[in-house]
Amino acid sequence: MENNIGNDIQYQIYATMHNPDPNRLPVIHEEWENVAREKLQDGPYYYIAGGAGGEKTMQANLQAFSNQRMVPRMLRNVDKRDLSVRLLGQKYPFPILQAPIGVQSIIHEEGEIGSAKASAEIGVPYIASSASSVPMEKVAEAMGDAPRWFQLYWSRDPEITASFLRRAEKSGYSAIVVTLDTPMMAWREHDLKNVYLPFLAGEGVGNYFTDPAFLAKLDKPPQEDPQSAIMHWTKIFGNTGLTWESIDFLREHTSLPIILKGILHPEDAKLAVEKGVDGIIVSNHGGRQVDGAVGALEVLPDIVAAVGDKTEIFMDSGIRRGSDIMKAMALGAKAVLVGRPLMYGLAVAGQEGVKEVMQHLLADLDITMGLAGQSSVSNLDASLLRKTE
Repeated sequence: MENNIGNDIQYQIYATMHNPDPNRLPVIHEEWENVAREKLQDGPYYYIAGGAGGEKTMQANLQAFSNQRMVPRMLRNVDKRDLSVRLLGQKYPFPILQAPIGVQSIIHEEGEIGSAKASAEIGVPYIASSASSVPMEKVAEAMGDAPRWFQLYWSRDPEITASFLRRAEKSGYSAIVVTLDTPMMAWREHDLKNVYLPFLAGEGVGNYFTDPAFLAKLDKPPQEDPQSAIMHWTKIFGNTGLTWESIDFLREHTSLPIILKGILHPEDAKLAVEKGVDGIIVSNHGGRQVDGAVGALEVLPDIVAAVGDKTEIFMDSGIRRGSDIMKAMALGAKAVLVGRPLMYGLAVAGQEGVKEVMQHLLADLDITMGLAGQSSVSNLDASLLRKTE
């Protein structure tokens, strides 16, 4: 797909030069975050923006991108640029997916529905979180036939896990993204300081409070006794007892492609391939789980070297601009997941904000591709980059 989205969006903005809109949405990534900060109270803002411990991993993610510098090429005919990718056998117009982020009701009243609709408008796959504020079925209904994947938080109760997988398959989700790095919630200093865990207020439990396996374990429905339902959720949310053998359980309960999210070590990538998974996402949860971990981009080349020809590799954690997407793909990612930037867009302007951030990111990607002498995202390779320290 030849898609010169960059010029189109750039000139749409410049066309307002003589009649500027005083209320127009931001363009600069940092300004989106600043406006989101103004709109959100401390609890919700830091729940999205904060990380584990001293947030060293968040810093490492950004530094890893800074350490990779592009070396543009000239006179290579970039008149037509192709941003399309093939993922799990399907062709998509752009190399990004909306990362799974739960509890979006704390960010904006449109929550996951707004984010999902924005993804559907652009043609970017939406990954619905197990911890969504609304049930997966409602997200699916809002998206129509648009592409969507389902992210699984693997419950301590196997009946709930199996039920989530059945529901996702029935609701038209086309892949299962299993988050491995959150068997328990991390030590997040901002959230502890603010005494803020939205699940305890009944936010982010939409999938659980509508799940037959979860409801079967309650004495009373959540509507009658929400506190007991929430306390049961705290007992079954994570699962610290999982092993590589547990992957077989997923295969028994779904025929959908399985992607493992949270892989940082090449040996884990090899084990994933041995288990026959369909893809892995190189990710440190945006720095929200382990303080002092490696930046995701740092280890991407090692994982590609270990298993790159045996499974599909995606990457997230630290994507902020179009050049970041290029760097990740040049180092071997087939596509990237975008998280926080879209949530700042949601906070600022709901569905429209998410759409705007996505469009700006893709326009930036398209223009930077052309200026770097690259005509296809699928053909990017490490020769584009020079690593600095």
